[in-house]
Formats: sequence, structure tokens, C-alpha cells
Amino acid sequence: MAQRQTHYEVLGVAPTASATEIKSAYRRAARLTHPDHGGNAQDFARATLAYETLIDPAARTRYDRSYGTESSYLRGKAPAPGPGGAAGGGSMRFETGGNRPAATDATVYVPGLEEPGAVDRATSVRQAHGTPRKRGIFGAQARLARENRTVQLLTRQVLPSLPSTRLVNGLHAPGGGYIDHVLLGGYRLALIHSMMLPKGVYRWDGTSLLRDGKHIDPPRIAPLVHDMQRLFPELNVTGWTVILSPDGNLHEPVIDYARGGEPGPMNVLNVVNAINLVREMKMFLGTGPAPHVVDRTILARLLGGMY
Repeated sequence: MAQRQTHYEVLGVAPTASATEIKSAYRRAARLTHPDHGGNAQDFARATLAYETLIDPAARTRYDRSYGTESSYLRGKAPAPGPGGAAGGGSMRFETGGNRPAATDATVYVPGLEEPGAVDRATSVRQAHGTPRKRGIFGAQARLARENRTVQLLTRQVLPSLPSTRLVNGLHAPGGGYIDHVLLGGYRLALIHSMMLPKGVYRWDGTSLLRDGKHIDPPRIAPLVHDMQRLFPELNVTGWTVILSPDGNLHEPVIDYARGGEPGPMNVLNVVNAINLVREMKMFLGTGPAPHVVDRTILARLLGGMY
């Protein structure tokens, strides 16, 4: 994508395009340019800025009247090219040349603190946000205890290895209901719910959880994943259910995977025990194209969804 293209040209739509056409064009552009799919981070930022501007009627009117002079304002996704073409004067490289960024690299915060919609410095550097809380008038003690166990697991076993990952607890789901926990690492997002089940061997085939032939319903995370993916098309969103053992043994219960049920980043829903959740989160969040990045605007949106 040429740097001086208009927003309409970036998305490949006419100036008369409807909101539906703009949304469809952005989905196509996001798939082509997202770093997780081999795209260029700056091209992805331009596509996202174009969408955010054109989908907002007031912003679109201002943009149309400006003849596209706002197109260099890459808000919230990647810093504008600095001297020599490197992002931020060479402080941030997502895709070309040199070594691939690692999860243990120094944390890079985008956009700058002066940009609208970005959380403040103190908030953005904190790794964990919120705690399990009551929902409505009454709070289920078993649920609160289970969620606290999950928070302890993530803060002790995952976050120390992924210094740029942020944990947010207790969010409203877009379509109603709740999301217990999310982990944001670079431009990847994991939604996490939990169950506490007796020790033993369970079988997971990708849709059904069984023990001794008895069907056990895991939390319905798939609709939440789809909803969050629509709200955050710039992210790679996955869903995880961690099964906890009553005695705190991270290796129990044992989960036997049928073919096609093995956990992985391409699945909408994964079921794992505690030790495998730790391993999978380190792999999923730590191997993205920008695992050392904290996007302050995305974090702000997630924090705004807390209850």
C-alpha cells in the first residue's frame, strides 16, 4: 500500500461506499496485512486507521472535507515512519530485517501517551488488572475461588515469562454474559474460563468433554471468541478452558485428546489442565510477530469492558 493513498484507496472502496462495504473491505485488508498472517505491520496500521475513520460518520465527514490530509495519522497501531523509514526512528521493527522480536525484549508501548484513547503510563506498565468479583447481588463462592486460582496460576506461572503480556480479569461479554480472564500479548488475545473437576482421565475431541462415557459441558466460549474477534479484528483471538484440580496439582486432571482435539492457536476453543495452559499461553502469546508490544489503545478498550 502506498503511503499517500487515501483511506478509500487503502481499503479499495469507492468514496460512496456504505458502512457494510467498508466493514467487508476492512476484514479483507486485515487478513492480508495482519502480521500474524505474514503481512506488514505498517500496512495493517493504515488499513485499521482507514476503517476507524470511515466507519465513524463524523470522522468520515471531517476526512472527506480535508481531502485525505489526515492519512499520515497512524493512530494506535504503529508509530509513523521515522528517519530512514524505520518505525519510530528505528525503535520498533515488526517485520523486515534483523532478528524477530522476542517476548523477553524490552517492552515497546504504542501509541504515545499523548494519543487519544490510550491508557496512562502507570496503567499500561501494570501486568494484571482487576480481580474476580461478584456478578449482580449474589456472588457464587465456588466460582470466585476458581477464578482466583486461575489468576494465581497466570500471574505466577505465565506473566513472569512474558513481561509485555497484560492480564485483565472480569469483562462483560459483547453479546451478554461475562469473560472471566483475558491475556493480551502483542496482537494476540486469549480468553480464559475455568472448571474445577475431580482427578482422573478426561477425553476431549474438540467439541465434547467425556469421563467414563459421561458428557461434561465446558463453558461456552466459542461465541465469545467470535464476538471479540469481530470487535478486535486486529487481534488473533482464541478461547481456552482450564480444568483445575481441587488439590492444586497442576498436572491433574489428565486430558486425553482425540485426533483433532489437541490444543492449538487455530482452535476457537481449547481444553487444557493447568500445566498445559501455562505451556500453551507461553507458546501462543510469546511467538507472535510483536510479543514485546503493549498497544495502549487496545488495553484501554479491554479495561473499559471490565465490570
